Amino acid sequence: MSLKVLFVGTPAFAVPSLEALLRSSHKLAAVITQPDRPAGRGRIPKPSPVKQLALKAGLKLMEPPRVEHPGCLDEIRLLEPDVGVVVAYGRILPSSFLKIPRFGCLNLHASLLPRHRGAAPVAWAILMGDEFTGVSVMQMDEGLDTGPVMATVKTPIGPQEDAQELSQRLSRLGADLLLETLGKLEEGGLVPSPQKHEEATYAPRLRKQDGRIAWEETAERIARKVRALVPWPSAYTYWGGRRLKILKARALALESGQRPGRVIKAKGENLWIATGGGTLQVLELQPEAKTAMTAQAFLSGRGMQEGDLLSSG
Repeated sequence: MSLKVLFVGTPAFAVPSLEALLRSSHKLAAVITQPDRPAGRGRIPKPSPVKQLALKAGLKLMEPPRVEHPGCLDEIRLLEPDVGVVVAYGRILPSSFLKIPRFGCLNLHASLLPRHRGAAPVAWAILMGDEFTGVSVMQMDEGLDTGPVMATVKTPIGPQEDAQELSQRLSRLGADLLLETLGKLEEGGLVPSPQKHEEATYAPRLRKQDGRIAWEETAERIARKVRALVPWPSAYTYWGGRRLKILKARALALESGQRPGRVIKAKGENLWIATGGGTLQVLELQPEAKTAMTAQAFLSGRGMQEGDLLSSG
């Protein structure tokens, strides 16, 4: 037996799940994604990764500004889906929508719920120094990632793994878990596990200002920020009044005794910055209005010297 699935998703994280459903025996009733958004310097409307795949696969595509619009809900009811599958759609879905599929809606979330509920679980897992993270398939209710959990997969976070790399890996793990969960749903073998709400933590949407580096923090915390904020908003500092993005870095267990933010080594491939605890070695960076480059390339042509001071702006 196969299920008639209504797929709801928008960014690249959702693409492996949609690809997995296309390879499965389940029938895709339709795909719902957010409308095209302006992107790039020209602000030209760009289709979401999910829309691009749906069009390529010839699937029925819906792009409502709001799914709660009565006309949209009526159209979804006519599809008679067995289950809704929601992967990083980017909007809160109302109960009027969640009740339409026969088995309700399942959400694939990139954390081990109830830890890191919210919009940016991958980044916050790295920011908080978690050793492990994972993916959860949850039965959706009207709360923010509060529904009972159907299945999880746990995985370690690599010591140098950034948010983009971790997100890609979790998206693939999640796609496999989703198919496994749908198989058990068909067979009636799912046992929902209520979340322990008192243990919940939250992962709010990232803001541009979250990337600002405070050099008074430890090198380990700054290195985590660098990894967590790839590809956006990126960790950044200021040198000579201009913004400098730090794209790759690692913490060194070396105390310099220097003022936090002071450049203590700037030679060859070694760019070391004093922090409030330990030393940060910058490996890759991007000056304002320039392309990304290695520390060695930056030092060979930019004039940064030992003793220079980086600031939070």
